[in-house]
This record gives sequence, C-alpha cells and structure tokens, in this order.
Amino acid sequence: MSIPYRVRGVKVLKAISSPIRLQVLNLLFDKGPLSYTELMNSLKMNPSRDAGRFAYHLKFLLKADLVEVDVEARKYRLTELGSMVIDVADRVEKKAFKPKSMLVRASRLAFEEFDVNRIADSLMKEAKMPSELAQKVAKEAEKRLLKSRTKYLTAPLVREVANAILIEKGLEEYRHKLTRLGLPVHEVTMLIEGKSNPIRESASIHEIAGEAILKEYMLLKVFPRDIADAHLSGALHINNLGSWTLKPREIVHDLRHFFQTGLNMEKVSTLQPTHSPPQSLESALATTLSLLLYSAKEVSETQTLGYFNIFLAPFMKKTDPDIAKETLHSFISSLSQQTNVCLDLELTMPAFAGDKPAIGPSGKTVGKYDDYGEEAQTLTSLILDIFIEESGTKPLFNPKITVKIRSETFTNERGKALLLKAHRLAADKGIVFFANLGKNEEQTVFSSSGCKLSAGLNNDWETDTLRTGCLGTVTVNLPRIAYESEKDKAKFFQLLNERLEMAARALEIGYAGLKQNGKILLPFIMQDVNSDKYFRLEASSRLINLIGLKETAESFCGKSWPGDEGTSRWIEELVHHISEFTHKVGRKHGKRLLPTVLFDNEASERLAQSDVDIYGVGKIKFSGARERPFYSTVSRLTLQDGQISSEHLTVERKLHELHSGGSLVIVELGESESKPDDLALITERLVENDCPEFFTYNRKLTYCTNCKKSWFGSLHKCPLCGSINALSVCDRYAQQ
Repeated sequence: MSIPYRVRGVKVLKAISSPIRLQVLNLLFDKGPLSYTELMNSLKMNPSRDAGRFAYHLKFLLKADLVEVDVEARKYRLTELGSMVIDVADRVEKKAFKPKSMLVRASRLAFEEFDVNRIADSLMKEAKMPSELAQKVAKEAEKRLLKSRTKYLTAPLVREVANAILIEKGLEEYRHKLTRLGLPVHEVTMLIEGKSNPIRESASIHEIAGEAILKEYMLLKVFPRDIADAHLSGALHINNLGSWTLKPREIVHDLRHFFQTGLNMEKVSTLQPTHSPPQSLESALATTLSLLLYSAKEVSETQTLGYFNIFLAPFMKKTDPDIAKETLHSFISSLSQQTNVCLDLELTMPAFAGDKPAIGPSGKTVGKYDDYGEEAQTLTSLILDIFIEESGTKPLFNPKITVKIRSETFTNERGKALLLKAHRLAADKGIVFFANLGKNEEQTVFSSSGCKLSAGLNNDWETDTLRTGCLGTVTVNLPRIAYESEKDKAKFFQLLNERLEMAARALEIGYAGLKQNGKILLPFIMQDVNSDKYFRLEASSRLINLIGLKETAESFCGKSWPGDEGTSRWIEELVHHISEFTHKVGRKHGKRLLPTVLFDNEASERLAQSDVDIYGVGKIKFSGARERPFYSTVSRLTLQDGQISSEHLTVERKLHELHSGGSLVIVELGESESKPDDLALITERLVENDCPEFFTYNRKLTYCTNCKKSWFGSLHKCPLCGSINALSVCDRYAQQ
C-alpha cells in the first residue's frame, strides 16, 4: 500500500478513535441527515458551553471525509466512507463482545447461529421494508440483544425486539405486517388442562388453537383496518372469522349428481379411490355419508341434503321397509357422530321436482320422480319413526330435520298423517324445523339454521337452491348504533349505512378469497362438473345479520316494543331502510347480499358484553343477567291458552323485509305437555296466515344419565333417583 493511502487510513482511524466522533457517525446512520443543533441536542451538549468542543470534533470528521454537508438542507450526512466505517466498527464490536454460544431457537425447530442478516431479510420480505432501513433496524436489534447478554434466544424474542424498535421509530405500518401469530404459553397450558374450555379431546384442542391463529391472521392481514377494528370493538361480529376466506358457511347438496356419477375422488387427488354410482338404497346412503364426510372438511357449518327423500326415492323401489329402516337407522346413527347435517324432507311430491328425470341404481334414468311419490313418503315416515325411537329418552339433535309444508299437504291424506307424526316428535322433544312454503316460496330451500335460498336469482330452482349455499354472515350491532347516535335520527341512519356497507365489504372479501383459492383449498366441493364447479359460489348468499332489534327500538325511542305505536312506526322505517340499502349495495357487492335475523349465541353475548364494558350496565338495554348479558337475535313466541298471540304474528309480518336471507322463529312450549294434534292445528293456522316462514317448537328438557330418562323443564334433582350431578339440561336456544 502506498504511503498516501496509509496516511489517509491513519486519519480515518484517528477520526473514529474518539467516542464522541463515533457517536456522531452512529447518530447520522440511525437517524439520517441532522442539523448542527439536532446533533448537539442528540449528544446532550450545551450550545453555550460545549460549542467549541463539538465544532472541533465535527471538523475532524469533515476533514476525514466521513461526514459531508448538505448545503440546501443545511444538514450533515454520512459519506459512503462514513457508512463503511460504521459497518466495520459494528463488525469489530460484534467480534469483540459476541458470545460464541449465541444461538437462536428458530421457528423451524432447530438451533441456528445468530445472524443479523436474517432480521433484515425478514423485514424486507415480510414487511416490504426498504433495504437500507431494514439494515438499520436489524443492526439496532442486534446491538440490544448483545447488550442484554441473554443466554436463551428464540425467534419470537428476536421478533419482539425488532417490533419494539419499529414502534419507537414510528414505523407502525411495518410493525403491523411483522406481527407474529400465536397463543401465549399460559393460554395453551390452560387449554390443555381444560381450564379455559371444558372440551378436553386432543382434536378439539388442536382445532381451537389453530382457529385462534387464523382469527388473528384474518384481522391483521385479510381485513382492512376499519373492518378489523369494527369487529374488535364490537360494532360488528364476523361469524366463523378463522375460516372467512377458507370455507363457505353452508352448502345445499344435490344428491342426483353423485347418484349419477358416483364419487370420482381422482378429481380431488389421483391417490384417492373412486366410487361407482350406487346400486341400492344401502350403497346410496353410503355414497351420501362419504359425500358429507368429504365436504365437512370444506364447510364451516351446516350441510343440507336438499329434497333428501325425493332424490333417494328411486332406491326404495322393491326394497323391504324393514330393511330400509335398518339401513336408514345405521345412516342416521353415523351422521349423529360426525357432521352438522340437515335432512330436507318433503311430505308430498312438489310438481316442479316430480317432472324431473329420476336418477336410480347404477346412475341410470328410471322415469320421473313423480313415479316415486309413495316411496318418497315412505322414506319420510321411516325417518320420523327412527327419530321418535332414538329420542325416546333424550333428543337426537343431529342430524336435523326440516319438514316442508305446502298448500297441498293438507289435502293429501298421507301427507297429513306424516305432518301429524312430525308434530308428535316436536311435542315431545321439539327437534323438528318447519318450512312454511307459501305461493311465492314453493321452490325455496331452508337449512336448519334458518338460512334461506329462494329460486328468484335466475328463476331456476335447481341452480338457485342446489349446489350453492351461504358464503358467510356478518352481524351488525344495532344497539351500539342507537347509543352512538344519542337519539339523533339522521346520525343513526348515517351510522347504520356505514356499518351495513362495512359488512358488505367484509362479505366481498370472503367471496374474493374463496374465488381465488377455492380450487386449492376446497378441492372436493369445487370439483369440475360439466365445465362448471359443483359448488356454485356466485349463487351463494351473503348475509347481514341484524342483532338486538328490540333493544335498539326501546333504547332509541324510550318506549317498549311491541306495544307503542310510535316505536312500531320507527321499526317499520328502520326495516324498510335496511331492505332498500342492502338491495342497492347488493348490486355492487353481489346479487345475494341479503338481510337476515338468525340465532347466534356468540355474537349475541360478545356484542352485548362489549357495550356493557363501554357504556356501563346502567345505560344499555339487554336481556339475561348482569353477569351474562345478551341481545335478542331471534323472535320468540309463547303459547297462550294453546294459541299464538295475533299481535306477535303482526309484528313478524312487519319484519318480513329483514328475512330475505332467512329467519328463525322459536315457539316455546313451556313445561306442560302438548298434544301432537293441538300443535298440528297451530301449525296449520300459521300456514294459513303465511307467517312465519321458518319456525320450530322448542322444548326444554332435563335428562338423567343414571335413569336414562328425561322430563319437561329444567330440574335441579332427578325425580326418580334424586341425583343432582347426573342431570343435563337440553335446550337448543338456552340464552336467547
């Protein structure tokens, strides 16, 4: 090396030999260009006392070409040589002070030697941070870790240190993207030990832990900040949050497709077996069970078997009823242990379905479904018999049964007999759902949750109601809007519009995610069928669920509802506004963006508790106890002298516009015995009044595991054995 270069090198080394000068270089590296005053303040020097000393050091750095002046900005900045010196100084410091055993337990479950470049790479890859800024943050993190002299480094700890630096530097947008998802060790311990959740099965623990991580991911990565904040604050509730862009909420199956083609699992995976079209009732039910088990992995909640007894009827031809009952019994027992399923049962043959070609054994066409009306009714009768027998001691809640009631039901003798049998099951155990299909709803399909698919989308009942379902549900906290608006009507409707629009955007995000990744994430239900997909995503409904309507009206108007005329008029205006708004916004966010009023325990309790926390228990209107408040989510009707109040039915008619996407009315039977004939007469009157569309009779029961018997109502002691701890209360709608 020539003498001039050696002299320059000595000058540089001499320039950084002073701690103050090295500190100046580090400040310019960390914070960027700084003015004379800013540098002095950062060094905590007094301008009047230390000006001469500081000028001396700054001049030294300028002569060594480590710092230069930005004339226009009137600030000092590092030169390329200055940056190089800082880098060398860092490496020297690390070599001098870095412990040889500084290892990191990495996220891939292996020990790795600490490498500052990994921090910078993560910042650039995950947070999309510029390279120069990432290097600065990474070096600062390394300094702090070295200074702490911790003996045990983990990847989460390194990430926490980096996040702390980002917060200090005001780089919140990068910190948000770098957030690590997961549960604290304490929460996982509580979960395993059963202290945070009574369910102790290992599969459930895996599911709960995974769900918690996916919920965080959706809020941090998938949703924009306003929607995520609205969910967290309790203004909205996104149902099935963890699977929002991964699975649809519900599906309505068309068994004809699988009866005709079998289960061609090679479309999902070449290693999966292929099942031929079923040959008999037994193999048809086996095919149906396999269909439900495969689909259960790709659907969040309910699977509905549309027109179950109609499509199964050709396989009943020449089948002995006793053998058929045994086969059905085995099928229903398997379903009760596996999946959330709804059996859609017809009491008579609907004309629009009867005209369709019937798919029978070996996937062949065997006439029309009209030819199998008797077999279809026999299937319904056998299924109801099985439920009555299985529910002799305690109710069989899964699979669920939806019984469709049409105008012709009451003129068909066997149809009337089947309806009476369904009411026998409803009177004793209250586990049947009734769909009241009036003139305009003849081709509608309901799931047991109350989700509704009508044939009005394309005026084709097959494409509008089968092989589609419900994409998802966002619940809007109506009482919160009443509290925020402080009885200002204009402000109330402005806030309502904002929340409805936010809910619509959340549903659009769910749709976009499924459309983009459905082929990969949902290989079974999104399999190709004649140049189409089995699950018609575009035809699926997107539901905005309205919660706390009663509490909202009473809070905003200050008077009870129903009962007060002014409050009723305000409710009618609110209902009409919501209906019009969703219809208008639906043009932009999807044809089936629909309002609904559905039962939802989680949303009801979470949103009410959130409002109690914000406004105090004395200000808000809620149902339930102070320790466990909730908002109303469904209509509850009670029998008075064996009748339903005409006033309550009038209210239900006024709410009809909110039921475009579905509804559920619960008729409480109380603790007294009900006769099937009496309930059937009540149902007939409801059908004549064309209200409500979808309802169930709810029966609260107490079951004793010692005696294997159940009693009406909620008991604290078994009437037979006197046991207290052996009692379980069965109530599908315990809180609302």
